[in-house]
Amino acid sequence: MGDYISEANHLRKEFYIPNYILEYDSEVEQPLYIPICPVIVFINSRSGGQLGSDLIMTYRTLLNKNQVFDLGEEAPDKVLHRVYGNLERLKFNGDTNAAEIQNRLRLIVAGGDGTASWLLGVVSDLKLANPPPIATVPLGTGNNLPFSFGWGKKNPGTDRDAVNSFLDQVMTAKEMKIDSWHVVMRMPTPKSGSCDPIPLDLPHSLHSFQRVAETDLLNMEGYQTFRGGFWNYFSMGMDAQVSYAFHSERKMHPEKFKNQLANQATYAKLGCTQGWFFASLVHPHSRNIAQLAEVKVMRRSGHWEKLHISSSIRSIICLNLPSFSGGLNPWGTPNKRKKQDRDLTAPYVDDGLFEIVGFRNAWHGLVLLAPKGHGTRLAQTNRVRFKFHKSVVDHTYMRMDGEPWKQPLSEDGDKVIVEISHLGQVKMLATQNCNAKSIHDPTAHLSTSNYDDDDEVESSSDESDDDDPEERRKFGAANTFKLPEDL
Repeated sequence: MGDYISEANHLRKEFYIPNYILEYDSEVEQPLYIPICPVIVFINSRSGGQLGSDLIMTYRTLLNKNQVFDLGEEAPDKVLHRVYGNLERLKFNGDTNAAEIQNRLRLIVAGGDGTASWLLGVVSDLKLANPPPIATVPLGTGNNLPFSFGWGKKNPGTDRDAVNSFLDQVMTAKEMKIDSWHVVMRMPTPKSGSCDPIPLDLPHSLHSFQRVAETDLLNMEGYQTFRGGFWNYFSMGMDAQVSYAFHSERKMHPEKFKNQLANQATYAKLGCTQGWFFASLVHPHSRNIAQLAEVKVMRRSGHWEKLHISSSIRSIICLNLPSFSGGLNPWGTPNKRKKQDRDLTAPYVDDGLFEIVGFRNAWHGLVLLAPKGHGTRLAQTNRVRFKFHKSVVDHTYMRMDGEPWKQPLSEDGDKVIVEISHLGQVKMLATQNCNAKSIHDPTAHLSTSNYDDDDEVESSSDESDDDDPEERRKFGAANTFKLPEDL
């Protein structure tokens, strides 16, 4: 007991979690002080060059070192499974302090957008009655998730003052719910070789399911099914291709990617070398979205409509948060006439809808730097399906919450299908500088702009769909982590 008090006195006791809460076999303590804002900290030591490792050292000097985890050494699902299992055991034994700590618990994750999405997926799969809200430390190249909720997009300081300042913001931050989006991808299993999952460099939040329910319409013999999800965006086309080139280069030469400004300069350079700025000249027409896939959206329950996409669109984005490519908002704010004529709304993060935006090239994207700039608004929906054609190209590029991959396409006409639908909501922590808007915040409905645009959307009624909604509720970012049955 004396050791605990001595240690807590020179640490940030408002955030301190004692060992017996974190570890099953630790001696039960009765702390004299219940932390106001107990936190569990996850840091990707490989993010931000050396910054991740430096942050770990600083957090461990300010908090209990056992409440700060290096994601390079231990996955968040194992940590949270252990901690929440222990909390339930302590509560069952009548520990009121454990119950209060669980009720106040907040999570901090430091890393790129992919790292933050990984933790969000794990929290979703825990199926907790009262899941903890999450604060994100920007420690990547884009940092769209932290920027959306007011945590900035520049890599943070790693000294004690900087970390103390961040912890104080976490204590006063408000909770905000955001929609989560379920992704199902079906592709043909290779007709020769191993029957193991196709060896793709997939993001953390997209995993193979060897067995899925027979009632799932996307489950077919001879196909491999992947399930996962995202919170910020899913994109396809040229922007994902540039991102894939950047990540591939960083994997081969990690020593060259330790500075955020240098990383962003390299990203811009790759945009030029990949032809993103001169797509009409060097980008094959066969890679345009309309040539690659048929796109359908669900306007109302059970009714699909084909979405017309201009032949000039080379990149398409399904966007949930108002931040893409380092803080840009491709949707903007439609004016009142557009809202009425095309049934458009502002991009709220908890309205059960995501925005579909198209881009012709990087020059088109640069219009976002203008005060009222936006991409080509295509649709707002809660469900979309991409069905890829038999194409002259054997692959395309996709990206989900900052993590890109090279997606094989079938050469013999077997369809690759990607379907996105609403899953649920998770809780984030937001500062006063938050850019994300909630549909439940009355002030969010007051800001509209009076500009016009020339976007046109054509749609045609097509087919109905009657698949089982329960089948789409499987998230798949990890196995569902349940509390022990004896609890």
